[in-house]
Amino acid sequence: MNRVFVFFTLITFFAMTDFLQAQTKFVMSGLSHGHSHWIFQKSFQGDFELVGVHEDNKELIASFIKNYQLDESLFFASMEEMLDKTDADGVLAFGPVSQHLNVVKAAAVRGIHVMVEKPLSFRASEAKEIQTLAEQHNIHVLTNYETSWYPSTDALSFKLRSEEEAFGTIRKAVFHHGHRGPQEIGVGKEFFDWLTDPKQNGAGALVDFGCYGANIMTFLVNGQEPLSVTAVTQTNKPDIYKQVDDEASIILTYPGAQAIIQASWNWPFDRKDMQVYTENGYLLTMDKESLYSRVGQEKEETVQFLSKEMTGTETNPFQYFAEVIQGEIQVPPYGLYSLENNILVARILEAAIESAESGKTVYFEK
Repeated sequence: MNRVFVFFTLITFFAMTDFLQAQTKFVMSGLSHGHSHWIFQKSFQGDFELVGVHEDNKELIASFIKNYQLDESLFFASMEEMLDKTDADGVLAFGPVSQHLNVVKAAAVRGIHVMVEKPLSFRASEAKEIQTLAEQHNIHVLTNYETSWYPSTDALSFKLRSEEEAFGTIRKAVFHHGHRGPQEIGVGKEFFDWLTDPKQNGAGALVDFGCYGANIMTFLVNGQEPLSVTAVTQTNKPDIYKQVDDEASIILTYPGAQAIIQASWNWPFDRKDMQVYTENGYLLTMDKESLYSRVGQEKEETVQFLSKEMTGTETNPFQYFAEVIQGEIQVPPYGLYSLENNILVARILEAAIESAESGKTVYFEK
């Protein structure tokens, strides 16, 4: 009896050892983005391990050590040292958008995969360089958007495609994304400083929240390029947002369709919702778990209250990244996280910035 117990104990031990060895190892480059806290929180744990962090701001490091009871040995003096000493599988880039290319440059030559917090870039040339590096070194480069984890986003796209004959093609999509403003909701100083710096963030609300609509629309139209981009921006609170816009409207035209992206730091409350109108109906997501739809001769709309179990949505971006690295998930072409999608998003954002500055519509070259 004792021998049997020891045998199964050893089997369990070696199985657990294999499991631990198989865990994906992540490192984090930058802590200044407000979403950098997620990976330290219990609700975002998974089959991965954070083995290193690089951040230049010593006060910020101290606050993370205190708030999450972290060991100082987790922190490295430079990104290169961290990448060389940790044997990481993936890098999480949670600093300014302008630093994403540098992170990919350092990671790609070492064969390390990258996930950046949205958007990938606000410059088309940088996005293209990131794509070249990813292809040369055979790495994944994903872009994380909170709306990618919404069951309602999944359900809308699935219903639109599975019932395509009933709904018909998209005619208009309207996206509302944003909140009362970075200062108004109390983001940290280190985040506020680069979020309101056009050199580091590209623009204000236009980039911060305009990227969501561009990302989702690109997914819904399977990577089709817009014909044109027109953007109008305002700064309604110049005493707070001295260098960037806090209000942006972006219109994308496609053959037979429009997308209207309303990005704002002036909403009276947080918003991440969308409306998609087709030839024969509509689909509306009012929040991350509800979908309203009406099609054809229906006199009333249908309301679905969703969960991740119903839609199969991965609500943990770090677990999603780990499973992509391990080959358990194949990122679909022009999927929300995909490089192809987010290269086009960068082109749209760059065109929107140009349009807002010039007061003219920017046309995509054919």
